[in-house]
Amino acid sequence: MSDESQTCPKCSSPYGYFDGALWVCPECAHEWTLEVAEASEAIASGPNFRDANGVELKDGDTVRVVKDLKVGSDTIKSGTKVKGIRLLDEPVNGHDISCKVDGHGSIYLKCSVVRKES
Repeated sequence: MSDESQTCPKCSSPYGYFDGALWVCPECAHEWTLEVAEASEAIASGPNFRDANGVELKDGDTVRVVKDLKVGSDTIKSGTKVKGIRLLDEPVNGHDISCKVDGHGSIYLKCSVVRKES
């Protein structure tokens, strides 16, 4: 975007103009700073799910656990394959992935403890 006009984060009008310390939309009269607009764009793009190696994860991917995980009195061993993961819009206690692990049932995992299978 140019320095002369900005897209309004409220109504998406392309005619926002700078007035003193704020950007102003002539169509809806919304006022904002560039920091607010950048934060809105980051939120609109949604969460970004990356595995332990930085590879982007998607719903339905197959992953492998990269370290032993203690689950109650059981342990999910490093290298365990997990098929058909589901990424969560709202994390559950810091966990980003909902899945079923053979022998353990439905559990939540963190993206940082899995790697995507090719």
